[in-house]
Amino acid sequence: MEQRLPSPRPRPYAIALLFARGLAGVCASLILGLIAFGNRQSLEVPREAVPRLLFASFTNVFAWMGFGTIAMKFVTVGEGALIIYTMPIWAMLFAWPFLHQRPTIGDVAALVLGVAGVALLLGANGYAFDRGKLIGIALSLSCAILFALGNVLSRKPLPMPSLAVVAWQVGLGCLAMLILGVLFERPNYAAISPGGIASFVYMTLVPMGVCYLTWFETLRRLPPVSASTGMLLVPVLAVIAAAAILGEPLGLREVAAMALTLGGVTLALQKV
Repeated sequence: MEQRLPSPRPRPYAIALLFARGLAGVCASLILGLIAFGNRQSLEVPREAVPRLLFASFTNVFAWMGFGTIAMKFVTVGEGALIIYTMPIWAMLFAWPFLHQRPTIGDVAALVLGVAGVALLLGANGYAFDRGKLIGIALSLSCAILFALGNVLSRKPLPMPSLAVVAWQVGLGCLAMLILGVLFERPNYAAISPGGIASFVYMTLVPMGVCYLTWFETLRRLPPVSASTGMLLVPVLAVIAAAAILGEPLGLREVAAMALTLGGVTLALQKV
């Protein structure tokens, strides 16, 4: 008798993630805009600032969130994150020609420690370079490079109130994601569950609202290399949360990776 193989489990991120993140970002931008209006901050965009605002929206929001989201449909989360979180390396390289900040031995050591920690944490599986993986790797690498470039160039502030800048960047970048999500993902609106609504509210208020607001404020106060190296804490926190909530393993490999990453972040912040 022929043995029937079990059906493969669908990838959990094969849902309408681009649509969901785009809609959450647009809602977050409206909330930020209302807060800015309530604080009597002008939302008007000076004509000379329009090209820089569009470029910042593309690199800091659409490329980071959109490219990263699409990449996860072709590579695993670990593979994509490993490439995306090479962003501090590109930030260090871009800061040299654009901001005349030549990397020091401490910068290089911090980045080596941080990236080594992320590589140890997420790089257990090798890459299979078929067509799908190549697309995912290209998108992840583009995400890292463009976001790093946007972070470096954002050191020169736009001639607008800071809250208005964040609202416009998140809104424009996520509006493009929302349109692409509607066109290509064709989300099933009737399938939204109460848990999905709760996740959407969280994504709107925290990742798209509070996190972007604090990130752009961080860029105003810290050098790009130090700020972007601190982002290496993200996968570390994800491992801890996954172990606590989902019961995923937290062994010597994970502890060693976190020690390396935290060492890199600490070293990067020493000169701040």
